[in-house]
Amino acid sequence: MNVPTRLCFLLVAALAAPRMSAAIEWIDLRGAAPIRGDAATGAAKATVCVACHGPNGNAVVPAFPRLAGQRADYLYWRLANFKRGARPESVMTAQTANLSDADLHDLAAYFAAQTATKSPLPAMPSARGESLFRDGDPARGTPPCQGCHGADARGPADSRFATWPALRGQNADYLAARLKAYRDGKDAVSSNEFVMRGVARSLDDEAIAALAAWLASHSP
Repeated sequence: MNVPTRLCFLLVAALAAPRMSAAIEWIDLRGAAPIRGDAATGAAKATVCVACHGPNGNAVVPAFPRLAGQRADYLYWRLANFKRGARPESVMTAQTANLSDADLHDLAAYFAAQTATKSPLPAMPSARGESLFRDGDPARGTPPCQGCHGADARGPADSRFATWPALRGQNADYLAARLKAYRDGKDAVSSNEFVMRGVARSLDDEAIAALAAWLASHSP
């Protein structure tokens, strides 16, 4: 186990202690079984998704996430959390309300199988963002992002962390919004999100903008 992966393992173990919600069951994703979806079946179910997430999941609107090529396990659990009501204010709660668990598996498999393209509006690279991603900020207690998201930001190679997303080439506005949501304590209904809440609380707005810009400046 290399140093970044070992750090991710220690972070998850230390921070991902169960936090119960009165309305939503807290889920420990450390032992989540790999999903088994059918990409071809998912294609037929994904027609409505392109309105926001773009053809084949390559969203061009900066506020929406690019789904193409994202890790299937991550996509499934994001969809499952919307369906469980983790973010009742989100349009995705209504979009997932009538989907079955099999639908979620198939949609995740479909988007994961698509080829991600470079954003037509890539962000400018940020040296500060690269430093945070690779080395973190010990003075603020910020761990290096590569520990859980992979040295190339395409997700960790260790299958035990398959529910952690790829970040490389993701839309900067979306990345910044997600980090701020974690920092504000939203969506903390699983072990992964609880870890991210702890990490994001060490980031100020400038650090978040730098990280998002650096990640978005790369090809997926």
